[in-house]
Amino acid sequence: MPVLEQETPKGRRDSYVLCKLPVPSLQQTLDMYLKCMKHLVTEEQFKRTKTIVEKFGAPGGTGEQLQKKLQEKREKTDNWVYDYWLEDMYLNNKLPLSVNSSPVMVFPPQNFKDQNDLLRFAAHLISGVLDYKALLDARALPIDYARGQLAGTPLCMEQYYRLFSSYRLPGLTKDTLVAQKSSVMPEPEHIIIACKNQFFVLDVVINFRRLNETDLFTQLHKIVKMADNEEERLPALGLLTSDGRTEWAEARSVLMKDSTNRDSLDMIERCICLVCLDEPSGNELTDTNRALQMLHGGGYDKNGGNRWYDKPMQFVIGMDGACGVVCEHSPFEGIVLVQCTEHLLKYMKSSPSKLVRAASVSELPAPRRLRWKCSPEVLDLLSSSGNKLQRLVRNLDMNVYKFKVYGKEFIKKQKMSPDAYIQVALQLTFYRCHGKQVSTYESASIRRFREGRVDNIRSATAEALAFVKAMTDGKSSVPDSEKMQRLWDAINAQTNYTILAITGMAIDNHLLGLREVAKELKMDKPEIFTDETYLISNHFILSTSQVPTTVEMFCCYGPVVPNGYGACYNPQSDHIIFCISSFKDSKETCSDKFVKVLEESLVEMRDLCSKCNSPTKPADRKGAAAKPIKNGSKP
Repeated sequence: MPVLEQETPKGRRDSYVLCKLPVPSLQQTLDMYLKCMKHLVTEEQFKRTKTIVEKFGAPGGTGEQLQKKLQEKREKTDNWVYDYWLEDMYLNNKLPLSVNSSPVMVFPPQNFKDQNDLLRFAAHLISGVLDYKALLDARALPIDYARGQLAGTPLCMEQYYRLFSSYRLPGLTKDTLVAQKSSVMPEPEHIIIACKNQFFVLDVVINFRRLNETDLFTQLHKIVKMADNEEERLPALGLLTSDGRTEWAEARSVLMKDSTNRDSLDMIERCICLVCLDEPSGNELTDTNRALQMLHGGGYDKNGGNRWYDKPMQFVIGMDGACGVVCEHSPFEGIVLVQCTEHLLKYMKSSPSKLVRAASVSELPAPRRLRWKCSPEVLDLLSSSGNKLQRLVRNLDMNVYKFKVYGKEFIKKQKMSPDAYIQVALQLTFYRCHGKQVSTYESASIRRFREGRVDNIRSATAEALAFVKAMTDGKSSVPDSEKMQRLWDAINAQTNYTILAITGMAIDNHLLGLREVAKELKMDKPEIFTDETYLISNHFILSTSQVPTTVEMFCCYGPVVPNGYGACYNPQSDHIIFCISSFKDSKETCSDKFVKVLEESLVEMRDLCSKCNSPTKPADRKGAAAKPIKNGSKP
């Protein structure tokens, strides 16, 4: 499949232009949809669905009409699915961003001896942010290239340029992703510091000069002193951003009635990023507790109000050493967050802190506290938001677990993809916990295409089901050689679907596009999209993502449905970090039990591989090599 086109748009510095995302053939998607869902619904339900799908895809039918419109849209836009996907995945979602939407990256724990130690770390981190932003502003970031499948392909870089220049604006019906692209408005030259639930403006460029680390340290010291002044302390307005999106939009409308509040909101919405200086959580600094601190701040009585969730990048620095970054997910994907944070951590490690004696400290204008006018109505809304955050804090069931028996090197020695292997292990674990297989989401990057974000790898394959049944239902009767063959079949099915997804040939984006085109044409919603099977297919009880890192940190997030699990994993050479989340008020789920069974599943899979895998090459064994995809259409 060709990935590059020859022409270069006028004014663009890139030496290449990525191809547009293809529109898969209608029949291919419908056939794959039936294949993906046949084993996840009852036989009676599947018969109904098959009839509905065949009617939808019949010559001259609704499906062909919608397919034609999608192909026309592809010709007119850079990416035919981008807006549909962004609204469906994020902007139409009315749940609170905290836990439900915003992933976090948890840094290694720090050991701050005193407050000055923390402020030095913060000044160093901010210096790294400004260094990285300078690369972005100059469009000087080196181009990312694909690894693994289709290695060497250049990837779309546009997500990086939204890291420090975008904002998620709450709306009554849907949110808006605001990008600061106007040449009229000046570039943001300030950072917002959150401290003791107060917000302060830290100008990082003064008189056309970027502040050095000494200046930053001095200004941060002033901010902490200002925050300690209890007489000037204001209510924790950040709590409002932790509420549901409609509730926050309504509260913001109330705030906007006052000019003081409008000015404060404007300063936050136009800042480069937030740096949240947190109070000690009071909990032991386990991996799980540090993850919880990043995800929700511990609630309104701890650091829950020391956040502003609409901003894409919030760096958290806790006095107890819990540090990380909270990410509003709509502007960019996890890999962009990883690349940015790895740059910062490597910058801080390789570039010693440059605190020097300041010669012009007295000339620096004092940082500014953001002021708020809080009416009784706003105070009532704040109380409601705080109570809801507290319920969310109590409800989240998180387990960050480091599996130390082996890592990706062992899996690679089996000539298997570590990601596919771990996905099959998750299927085995869920089946053992719940006795069934469910719709599973695994994000797959489509950055090989213009404005590419992600599509879904449907990991709950029929081949994975055959393997897990061999390992559980018929454990005593199925010989190891057959279990091993079924494991290979499951690995290959997962690998093949991954190739479909990253080459733009998976089904989820395509079905979404067909559904949204029907809405644009003001058609009655086609039956394929009201059918129970389609609803089941989009209820992702298992939401998974591989987020590998090259430095010591890990990513985690909450479940996407009330009775589901979030499963983020970071495979390293000799261990694998799993972050398993669920909700305590669901009687169906339990993160601790899932982790315990996951460990057992991974050990059994290792034992099976050790017994059955000979040192011969995978091509010498039946089913060991994934078959190439033959039905992918060219863009």
